[in-house]
Amino acid sequence: MKYRIRHRTTYAYSKSVELSYNEAKFTPRDWPEQRCHRCTVTIEPAPDSRRERLDYYGNTVCYFEILEPHDSMEVFVDSEVSVDPLRNLTDLFADHRCDIVRDQLLCAVDPQALDARQFILDSPLVTVGPVLREYARTSFAGDRPFRDAVCDLNQRIFEDFTFAPESTTVATPLDEVMRKRKGVCQDFAHIAVGCLRSVGFAARYVSGYIETQPPPGTERLVGADASHAWCSVFLPGTGWFDIDPTNKMIPDGRHITVAWGRDYSDVTPLKGVIYGGGKHKLSVAVDVEPL
Repeated sequence: MKYRIRHRTTYAYSKSVELSYNEAKFTPRDWPEQRCHRCTVTIEPAPDSRRERLDYYGNTVCYFEILEPHDSMEVFVDSEVSVDPLRNLTDLFADHRCDIVRDQLLCAVDPQALDARQFILDSPLVTVGPVLREYARTSFAGDRPFRDAVCDLNQRIFEDFTFAPESTTVATPLDEVMRKRKGVCQDFAHIAVGCLRSVGFAARYVSGYIETQPPPGTERLVGADASHAWCSVFLPGTGWFDIDPTNKMIPDGRHITVAWGRDYSDVTPLKGVIYGGGKHKLSVAVDVEPL
């Protein structure tokens, strides 16, 4: 499936900003199941300097500086991407037990597995504690099929937590989200990542988009009006596979990947430092159009 993605981020400041330094991660990734045909990033006011690089995880980072006073800033991203249906997690995980997958991950010496092991560790926004570990144990048992455990976790998060916009911020601790049982897609992705890590598996945080207008007769997915987030889990010898606990689904070609990392702090779409500005108002508009 081919998509056009338009993502507009606007900051309006109550006082003039003297200068700003920013990093943006909006460019969709290229990988076997996805190809980014083009991506245009337009910034207003026009930056005084701008450059691109790849970060540690291979995400495209656009760094830019605005050195003139400005009362607002807008970043508009226009992309075209082709996405293939992801490999079926249910079939590929069918013959793997949880304890065997865990042992394989710790013993494998191939480059992909060695790289994946870093995603077992705690990260800035996902620290494994007793609350996450206890929640995960309900889904994972030593001899249970890994497929069943992962799908069960995906479903439980969907059923146990309420999607409630503005109920949390990126600074809300996971223990608080677990206690209140509500949050947004970023929280649910963090919970899935933390649960998988708590029982010894490699899990990473994925950011991107989902199709805004679904096919006829298909329900509109949660998170379609902004950046979306989900989780990816590693199976030694096979690779990474995605789950979307916000929508209780295995991504099937309607998810567009922009970046991945340990948690949200590695994939923040836009962040920076400003001098001046006072208070600010942020608005985000996303449209994902099938072509």
